[in-house]
Amino acid sequence: MLTVRQATSADIPSILALVRRVVPLMIAAGNFQWSADYPNEAVFQQDITRQHLWIAELDGQLVGIAALTNDQDEEYAQADWNVTETALVTHRLAVDPAAQGKGVAVALLNKAEELAREQGLHVLRVDTNSENQATQRLFPKLGYRFAGEITLGFRPGLRFFCYEKRLS
Repeated sequence: MLTVRQATSADIPSILALVRRVVPLMIAAGNFQWSADYPNEAVFQQDITRQHLWIAELDGQLVGIAALTNDQDEEYAQADWNVTETALVTHRLAVDPAAQGKGVAVALLNKAEELAREQGLHVLRVDTNSENQATQRLFPKLGYRFAGEITLGFRPGLRFFCYEKRLS
């Protein structure tokens, strides 16, 4: 059974193990969004402290993570959306390679939608590396529209595609 819950500090070792499984596959696919030093334990601990990190578990095993925040990087102003509008933003979305195709990312993005509604927000946003083919297929299927391409100062040389979903 697939469940989604808030992460705790006790989940950090499993989260870091997940990242160690995901990063080499990303790099092999030409997606350099993540590296050996990002995201790291300090980033995830901050997400947990702020109660922004969610995990997906399949039969009790951690198979996915996502930071669900209201944080919009200043570079988001480059995209085709109103950056002054408060949005629920998905960051650091990852799915264990062994669990891909089992609805893990969909469950985490559904949690983002649920949280947005609870917070009275009408907009969901996410960005993804221009080389991440899987997310570029997934986001439109879930009702997100392509909102342009940006660059991020803390990931120089990379291009990111932005997606937005409006809730009624």
